[in-house]
Amino acid sequence: MNVIVCVKQVPGTNEVKMNKETNTIIREGVEAIINPFDTYAIEEGARIKEETSGKATVLSMGIPSVAELLKETISVGMDEAVLLSDRAFAGSDSLATSYALSMGIKKIGDYDLIICGKQAMDGDTAQVGPGLAEKLGIPHTTYVRKIEEIREGYIRCQRMTEDGYEVIEMPLPAVITVVKEINEPRLPSLKGKMKAKKTEVTVWTADDIGADKALCGLSGSPTQVVKTFVPEHNVDSEMIEGTPEEQARNLARKLLSMQFAIQVQEEE
Repeated sequence: MNVIVCVKQVPGTNEVKMNKETNTIIREGVEAIINPFDTYAIEEGARIKEETSGKATVLSMGIPSVAELLKETISVGMDEAVLLSDRAFAGSDSLATSYALSMGIKKIGDYDLIICGKQAMDGDTAQVGPGLAEKLGIPHTTYVRKIEEIREGYIRCQRMTEDGYEVIEMPLPAVITVVKEINEPRLPSLKGKMKAKKTEVTVWTADDIGADKALCGLSGSPTQVVKTFVPEHNVDSEMIEGTPEEQARNLARKLLSMQFAIQVQEEE
């Protein structure tokens, strides 16, 4: 069974800088890590590959330096790594990203299951997985916490809900997005590290995958960030002195006076 795992690089710091002209994240010069939710997708892809004697390919879209990051996935079970890298992809929203990834998957070809993390920690939209399925015209389910059964042309899994879980059955090929409850990601092995060191990451441009550049990047993104800012948090505090009894009386007086002030404002 052949599995494709889609991953994203995200800033490995809370001090994120934005391009004021395009309102996109400046990724150059910023330490990047694999999106934490995607590590569970990688582990699940590796397990399925091992259980079915199949193949696992990791796919990402980003700047050229992401190629080195993708080598880490080889050390934990992936067989091949493909990076979509082109200036035409810059500034992609979730729709443009889904389109580019779908074109990359079509070029990869033979696959049974596509796995994504439930969402990216820098955007939190959780839209790429479902969008990818729609672009490919295949079924999908989100928030998968367990795969109960997977075999040729069929998958049954548990989809996490607020009240428990649902059992979902789908034909393959399909897309699933997974939550952290699905597994415990493994650590790289020495053999895996050696394999990763020798692995050459395949890099494709928009032309290589036959993508329509009008549907990529900012031009293919119907949603764009208009403004970004750091929220201001102002907290006013006051210490109430005295014995516990005095503090309680003074606090009660202040609460009553605040309530009275609010009532006056409402009446006005």
